[in-house]
Amino acid sequence: MGEPARIRMKPSMVASGCRYCAPLKQLLNFSPLHRRPPPPLVGTLSAHLNPSPSSSPNTSFCTGNFLLLPMEQFWTRGRIDKNKALIENLRKYGVIRSSKVAEVLESVDRGLFVPDGIPAYVDSPTQIGYNATISAPHMHAMCLELLEKNLQPGMHALDVGSGTGYLTACFAMMVGPQGCAVGVEHIPELVTTSINNIQKSQAAPLLKGGSLSVHVGDGRLGWPEFAPYDAIHVGAAAAEIPQQLIDQLKPSGRMVIPVGNLFQDLKVVDKNLDGSISVRTETSVRYVPLTSREDQLRGY
Repeated sequence: MGEPARIRMKPSMVASGCRYCAPLKQLLNFSPLHRRPPPPLVGTLSAHLNPSPSSSPNTSFCTGNFLLLPMEQFWTRGRIDKNKALIENLRKYGVIRSSKVAEVLESVDRGLFVPDGIPAYVDSPTQIGYNATISAPHMHAMCLELLEKNLQPGMHALDVGSGTGYLTACFAMMVGPQGCAVGVEHIPELVTTSINNIQKSQAAPLLKGGSLSVHVGDGRLGWPEFAPYDAIHVGAAAAEIPQQLIDQLKPSGRMVIPVGNLFQDLKVVDKNLDGSISVRTETSVRYVPLTSREDQLRGY
């Protein structure tokens, strides 16, 4: 792999929410930390989407994905009921800065990717069965922002732990018909569901045309068939960055992956042209483990 990885750290931000997370019984305030204590299990974005008159927006937040408690009780006020309104709020509070990311998130209706009867436009993670969830919208937005330069038309993208197919569909919309977006999910039933979801979305022509595909497999091994990838997203926490995923990352490519055990950091991994890697921490998060299908179904 060339010279050892160069670790470039920056002040991290305490994380909120999670793809598999639920909040504690208080909302959290987010601020940059130079010495970071262990992150809270989760927070929510409701304080940012519904600020008090005297408060000013604080945009230093992100999420992981670990469900412990029901979230719904924290989302009874100011509920966002339309996809466009959700994206507009994420732009207003600085989560989305790129016009391209906003355009893609508006075009891929999140409501098509959550189970029936579940509020789709609330900024919280949602259970999708099999001890899995779909991430909170602001987590998806953050990852798209981090990967935007590696999701240009014609590029290749891999989504590990693709769940309901939502983020994989967003990747496909960004890389377009000349690109390649691949989802890998080890729960076969979720793969079937995700394909059905995508077929109802704006990404359907890309699925039909073959530039978007979803596969049953162990995401820790990546998906070598379409490697190397310009962008890799991992939706669960690894104890360390899997070498197979580093190997499948293209020189000049970028991977976003949560790393750690009980307490984790969202790592941004850049592969340099000489094959060496640079790693920096974006924020503290709390995700479920990147593990086997059997362990997931047993509840980790």
